[in-house]
Amino acid sequence: METYDLIIIGGGPAGLTAGIYACRSRLNTLLIEKLTPGGQVLITDWVDNYPGFPEGISGFDLVDRMRRQAERFNLPIVSDEILSLSFDGPNKIIKGYQTSYRSRTVIIASGASHKKLGVQGEELLTGKGVSYCATCDGPFYQGQDIVVVGGGDTAVQEALYLTRFAKKVYLIHRRDQLRAAKILQEKALSHPAIEPVWKAVVEEIFGQGQVEGVKIKKLDGTPGITLTVQGAFVFIGIQPNTEWLKGVVPFNDQGFIKTNDTMATPIPGVFAAGDVRCKLLWQISTAVGDGATAAFAAERYLESL
Repeated sequence: METYDLIIIGGGPAGLTAGIYACRSRLNTLLIEKLTPGGQVLITDWVDNYPGFPEGISGFDLVDRMRRQAERFNLPIVSDEILSLSFDGPNKIIKGYQTSYRSRTVIIASGASHKKLGVQGEELLTGKGVSYCATCDGPFYQGQDIVVVGGGDTAVQEALYLTRFAKKVYLIHRRDQLRAAKILQEKALSHPAIEPVWKAVVEEIFGQGQVEGVKIKKLDGTPGITLTVQGAFVFIGIQPNTEWLKGVVPFNDQGFIKTNDTMATPIPGVFAAGDVRCKLLWQISTAVGDGATAAFAAERYLESL
């Protein structure tokens, strides 16, 4: 089994950036990605806050540029799903479905997934009107009524995107004001197709083989309501993809990996970057910064051996 200098687990912006930096430093590097490089950015319709693109850029195009840049520096990318991380002396053993890998350092950049509501009907109707990706499923709701659940940047941005297709977008939020950036709030609250439903949570999603409506509980003491809709899009935050790391690296209460400011975990030679890491802000720009820092820190660690 070949021993790499660095293995990067995850091919989103953090992982690809780490790969660019590592290959430029001539480290023997491998990036392992379960699906297609890009992470959640691949299914983001439009990115308006990444520096260098004054008119904005589609998520697909942005991450495609990152991937092509990584390939220009000859970053090897393999497709495998990682099952576990263990240790053989100073080396790290990464077990995948396809095979196992060995490396002197590891950067965990396995990202995060959308949180689910956990209400009746959600699992049963996922893919049948319940969605976590507006770009993937928005075009199916031409001229129909839908709900978007959430109040952060992602929820509001995706609600705006969905107005391209839907006749009415109910924006359901548990508070009486949105958490999204002010410019997004202004766009959403002035849009004729978006109707906010304040101080409300979804209690149930129902339908016979397809979403037909949602039951809403009001948190202000007023009676609940039922909305007749054909789609329910859920954007209530993210949860880190760290199930395979339980008992291996330290997590915070939400399951995000704890690191110091050099992206290092308490385990020598193991670093974390991007959405999988415990931090204040989960954005493409912060993931890119994490990836660069982690690769540089891994190089310094290797030099110290």
